[in-house]
Amino acid sequence: MQVILKEDVHNLGKSGELVIVKPGYGRNYLIPQGLAMVATAGNIQQIEHEKKLIAAKNAKLSKDAQAMADRLAAIEVQIERQVGEEDKLFGSVTSRDVEEALADKGVTVDHRKLVLAEPIKTIGYHTVEVKLGAGVVGKVKVVVVPKQ
Repeated sequence: MQVILKEDVHNLGKSGELVIVKPGYGRNYLIPQGLAMVATAGNIQQIEHEKKLIAAKNAKLSKDAQAMADRLAAIEVQIERQVGEEDKLFGSVTSRDVEEALADKGVTVDHRKLVLAEPIKTIGYHTVEVKLGAGVVGKVKVVVVPKQ
């Protein structure tokens, strides 16, 4: 039996693929769960049309993400913190602090998209990666300076 997958199915295929399965598996599991539909000529044409729409949507998202990455590369944010001996910070700079500093510059980025392996605990220049989606990663320059 040939079916078209509506969603990714582990060990079977990805969404939009035409796969051959045993009739019982298709009738009793895939189709009732909404994971697949029977491969008729009309359904195949519909899936091909949807693939084109999804490809266009993904291209637009990728273009927007790259534009945002270029915008972030031009930005340098400065964060002031209290420092102690040997230029160590009291506390640390977290992704939320970077998010607030970017918001002050007019750029809205969710703090969950900021990639910090660990909070910043020293003064100086640091680079923070931002996951923008569609496989695009932007970079923001963060300068931590002592509070006067």
